[in-house]
Amino acid sequence: MRVVIAGGHGKIALRFERLLASAGDQAVGIIRTVDQAGDLRDSSAEPVVLDLENALVTEVAEVLKGADAAVFAAGAGPGSGIARKDTVDRAAAVLFAEAAENAGVRRHIQIGAMGVARPPRPGADEVYTAYLRAKKAAEDDLRARDLDWTILRPGRLTDDPGTGEVHLAESVDYGSVPRDDVAAVIQAILEEAGTFGRTLELVAGNTPIDEAIVRL
Repeated sequence: MRVVIAGGHGKIALRFERLLASAGDQAVGIIRTVDQAGDLRDSSAEPVVLDLENALVTEVAEVLKGADAAVFAAGAGPGSGIARKDTVDRAAAVLFAEAAENAGVRRHIQIGAMGVARPPRPGADEVYTAYLRAKKAAEDDLRARDLDWTILRPGRLTDDPGTGEVHLAESVDYGSVPRDDVAAVIQAILEEAGTFGRTLELVAGNTPIDEAIVRL
């Protein structure tokens, strides 16, 4: 299958691209600069340079044309301000979902964040609050679209080696999760119809990934 990933140079995306390649699937990663292309090729992914903060829907749809699935794994990242939380975490996600609709790519996975469904704590950092609001707006937009969508909300991301065991459900207590395991869950749910139209939260746990998906 051909999978197009927005934020193709991200830490989760690079891991996911390697998993796709190992399974014989084709990964296409959308990146902002040509300097990132080598890392994608090292992960056996096809790089496409396209700035989602400034791209047209038609440009993104052209990249998505013929794909079997679309995965939004982009983010403004640490150190970005309030403005980029909106232009990347909300607007780019909305653009990508609209482009998927236009290109006829029904399967759509969007990486969200735990905490979106809860109101910010009094005195919370204003940039983090803006991030949660942007993520929530992107989720709300996706739920209204005629796509086979899944929103996956991982907990605090770590670079620890993956264990292949997780806690995956519609609501879980906040915790951490290795990026390796997030990538593995994305791969496992790509063609899993039981996850269509669902919002799932993910942290480290004691249940093998395949079993965790069956339990849903």
